[in-house]
Amino acid sequence: MPTTISGANHTLDECIGCDTCAPPSTPTCDGCGDPTIDGSPCDDCTTCDRCDSVVLDSETTETVRGSTICEDCLDEYYWQCGECDGWNRDGSDCGNDCDQSDDDDDVLVHSYDYKPYPIFYGAGPLYLGLEIEVETPYNRDQACAQLVHDRLGDIGYLKNDSSIGNSGFEVVTHPMSYQWALDNCPWQFLDQLRAAGCAATRRTGLHVHVSRDAFVSPSHVYRWMKFIYRNQQQVITLARRKSPQWAAFTDDDRRAVVDYAKGTRGYARYRAINTGNEDTFELRIFASSLDPGEVKAALGFAAASVEYTRDLTFHEIARDGGWAWSSFVDWLAARPVYAPLTAQLEALACVC
Repeated sequence: MPTTISGANHTLDECIGCDTCAPPSTPTCDGCGDPTIDGSPCDDCTTCDRCDSVVLDSETTETVRGSTICEDCLDEYYWQCGECDGWNRDGSDCGNDCDQSDDDDDVLVHSYDYKPYPIFYGAGPLYLGLEIEVETPYNRDQACAQLVHDRLGDIGYLKNDSSIGNSGFEVVTHPMSYQWALDNCPWQFLDQLRAAGCAATRRTGLHVHVSRDAFVSPSHVYRWMKFIYRNQQQVITLARRKSPQWAAFTDDDRRAVVDYAKGTRGYARYRAINTGNEDTFELRIFASSLDPGEVKAALGFAAASVEYTRDLTFHEIARDGGWAWSSFVDWLAARPVYAPLTAQLEALACVC
């Protein structure tokens, strides 16, 4: 008869060093911390083939070449095939026999965490990426997704987004320079979506990713963030929404600007400026829109605010009101390339 261990619900043969039976010196699994016989990964954990760290099986992904990769390495070094969503080290098509048809929803609208290898359009270092959340009419997701897919081509792709509610998707573009986007993005697709019954409602947002490489120094990042935070009301008016839930302006972030400028990544995503991404800052402030003029203005503000603060001097800030919204508007007036932004400021009566 098997010997039952006092105080435990298992026999001696079944015990591998549980919390009840094992002394404090018992080796533990590096992944989950559970006791093991010799400290090797337990049955629920595995070793990442790239960094050799031990993690839970549920926190790994298998690449198209059969490697087991942890979430940190996946986010940092791997990208998805545009055909089958398989993960690749170099971001190229995986070479699998991707037999999904063009009518497959999974090809047109990817999962929310889809991460293709970025394609850069235009001249850097300032690149901007759009995310436009769109609600679609009931039972029309497929037709509307096909419309965007046909118009955008390789410029962008679609993802599911649970925050939209009802039915819909998120339109995501690859990184573009501001001028390239104005000249080459097929903006008419927004009008066509609206004509097809799609909508941008109070539940949907528009986000602009700004490349960190566009900033010449930590001081430049500091000036850019301070300019946005010091003009919160005007920025909210331009953005056409105030959203404490999805794009909050907080005192904590204002106090942390110096740290963010030095490279600290914020822990909270749903802020006016999301600082949690390694390669971009994400302006989450804007209400979604299917109006090309409004979307161009959002891109314009992202680009113009970076350029305006690039060479802003201490003298201009301290004596000439460099952080004042009126100074920014005067600067815009001398630069016709930002005409879509100037037009929106005039329409919203936030030229002050």
